[in-house]
Amino acid sequence: MKQIKLIAFSLLLLGQAMQAQQLQLKDITSGKFSQKGVDDIVSSPDGEYFYKSDPGNTLVVKYAFKTGIPVDTVFNVKRARECNFDSFDGFVMSPDEKRLLVYRNTEYVYRRSYKADYYYYDIRRNLVSKLTDKKEKQSVPVFSKDGRMLAYVCNNNIWLVKFDFGTESQVTKDGVAGKIINGATDWVYEEEFETTHIMDFSSDNTLLAFVRFDESEVPEFSFQKYQGNLYPTLESFKYPKAGEANSKVSCQIFDIEAKTTKPVNLPSSGWEYIPMIQFLPDQPTLAVMTLNREQNIFDMYMVNPRSLVAKSVLQERNRYFVDSQLLKLIRFIPGQFLYVSEKDGYNQIYLYNNAGVLDKQLTTGKFDVTDLLAVDPTTKTIYYQAAGESPLRREIYKLNMVKGVPEKLSSQAGTNRATFAENGKYFVNFWNNTNTPSVVTVNDANGKQLRVLEDNKDLQETLKSTIIPTKEFTTVKAADGTALNAWIMKPTNFNPSKKYPLVMVQYSGPNSQQVLDSYGIDWVHYLAEQGYIVACVDGRGTGARGEEFRKQTYKKLGVLESDDQIAAAHELGKLSYIDPSRIAIWGWSFGGQMVLMTMGRGNGVFKAGVSIAPVTNWRFYDTVYTERFMTTPQQNEAGYREGSPITYADTFQGKLLLIHGTADDNVHFQNTLEYVRALINAGKQFEMFVFPDKDHSIRGGDSRRYLYEKIIQFYNDNL
Repeated sequence: MKQIKLIAFSLLLLGQAMQAQQLQLKDITSGKFSQKGVDDIVSSPDGEYFYKSDPGNTLVVKYAFKTGIPVDTVFNVKRARECNFDSFDGFVMSPDEKRLLVYRNTEYVYRRSYKADYYYYDIRRNLVSKLTDKKEKQSVPVFSKDGRMLAYVCNNNIWLVKFDFGTESQVTKDGVAGKIINGATDWVYEEEFETTHIMDFSSDNTLLAFVRFDESEVPEFSFQKYQGNLYPTLESFKYPKAGEANSKVSCQIFDIEAKTTKPVNLPSSGWEYIPMIQFLPDQPTLAVMTLNREQNIFDMYMVNPRSLVAKSVLQERNRYFVDSQLLKLIRFIPGQFLYVSEKDGYNQIYLYNNAGVLDKQLTTGKFDVTDLLAVDPTTKTIYYQAAGESPLRREIYKLNMVKGVPEKLSSQAGTNRATFAENGKYFVNFWNNTNTPSVVTVNDANGKQLRVLEDNKDLQETLKSTIIPTKEFTTVKAADGTALNAWIMKPTNFNPSKKYPLVMVQYSGPNSQQVLDSYGIDWVHYLAEQGYIVACVDGRGTGARGEEFRKQTYKKLGVLESDDQIAAAHELGKLSYIDPSRIAIWGWSFGGQMVLMTMGRGNGVFKAGVSIAPVTNWRFYDTVYTERFMTTPQQNEAGYREGSPITYADTFQGKLLLIHGTADDNVHFQNTLEYVRALINAGKQFEMFVFPDKDHSIRGGDSRRYLYEKIIQFYNDNL
């Protein structure tokens, strides 16, 4: 009887296995396993409502945060007077909620910046009109605090619209492509400071402050675009490479009534960058943030907009560098501001008064605050994200600035990310973990779940019916013995008595993390199913483990990181089920550099490697990113030499597949060509493939599937 039951149970398992679908690469690249989120929402100023467009982008609807019930249709393309279009790409709501901008015909310039045709909608009059009669598209619109004016950029100049009077005037007149930019940012600010404009109205709506860029002396970079044409076109833009000239920037204040523009009197030396400006919420004082070229000195100046005198109220000096990402987390409330600093060894939140006097340190502990999400000045409550329980996870917390006791709002372990309403009254939480796609919920300020916006149930059913390998979290030792976070993925038909080839995938860049308890089905899952062990190790320099861990690679970018990947390969090669003679490595961008560094410095531990869009000499990369971690080539000649894969071309060992897009405006194709030159001079054979006219992401059409098929075939041939 027991034997019959055992046979029946075995047949049941066999039937279930036969019903389960094999993992297909085309399903991964087509997005079959991609998790759904929710569209961006725009909070009302009081934090009780939010605005959202419909799926067809024909409506802008106002919803109650508490109930999720629509309370008003603010804009309808079919009902708005004099509306001559049937859909839009996006919208911007004015602070007074009486005016709306919608935009169409979006044209991206770089990764984040775009220009478009903007339309002004007067909500009270139900009337649509073009923002301007200009034929050229507009960009980076900014409303005044009362919503009655709007500044925007067109052809590198700022224009001011006064809705009450139906007038438009030109604020700046010196904007010239390739020379002067007003209000908007240049390429390197957009890429590395992640901002497309630096422009703000004062709280009393009498002043407009902006940053002016003079990029006249910035060297120009050009590359060809072929696009099937008989004669390729040439694309050129200002790109400051490490050690070269940056844009000269200045902060300007425009007096709206007097129609005069004057420069702020910042100190004449000691600073290079102005990554952020902001008027205080309760007075017309302008806060100006500056960094020196080495980015190890940060100053916050408080500027009197009438006298234009700037006073430094906060200065931070760091023996490595000040993380400019933390500047974006500065929050001003009446009389005070919040600042996230690493000065006690971890990212923690500090409260200062506007004179720069420290009131108190709000968060403490051996963990990193990873985002400051919202502030409620009325209840003196802050909301933030932190890696409080593990570097592999993220939680959402709130903390009363008076009582100082943190309270965790997120309830499930994994990765929690939140978007808050104004003043923190409600938040949308995005939770997932390694095995569970996102569950998106609306929660009140105490973390109570009000409703589910997206549960990805269909995707969960798809995952259950598909044979998919899973990640196992572990640690391995760095070259200096430090424990490094890692994951290992085995084929679902894993046989512990077999010896498998190993492919290590990594990025390894400063403050990055690839080893996280978060969802994502990628090509590496398919690779595992083809009979490989796949592993990922976050080496020294990666994030959420405190300042010393992430900054010890300072001035020697690429050296310790490659040491750790080499050490990890040796340690993983000792596992009983891994064949140490068949270990490979893969990486993209910074990770691509790591492939070349490890194969040049690893004494043959890697039999094969795939390097995509690698930086091969930090001299070729931009000023802001490179010099933050390396200082300039003139200051750190040895560091640049030791961190360049070109230096190790003579000692390179293994089979290499080198891949790059020819229209990469970020990590230029030049990097790959110069590395190729070095390999040829060293007599090293390798394989190379280029994607014509593709940028750094190598997307579009079926490019990704083609790319991964080529990589997998390369590993099959060489491992």
